[in-house]
Amino acid sequence: MNILLIIQIIISLILVTLVMLQSKDSGLSNPFGATQSGYQTKTGPEKMIYLFTIFTVIIFIAISILNIRS
Repeated sequence: MNILLIIQIIISLILVTLVMLQSKDSGLSNPFGATQSGYQTKTGPEKMIYLFTIFTVIIFIAISILNIRS
């Protein structure tokens, strides 16, 4: 099996986990089910997860392009 394909699968699983952590109802901002309306800025761990998600998406796209070319 191609090593890039294995890396792509692992990154996709990480990406799914990161997106699920950011979901509105079960994210880190509402650990006990409390809901708030309105705009909130991301702080602390939420911001780190958000930025890591963006980084992971970029890596995923790059590996996908590499898989197409090989």
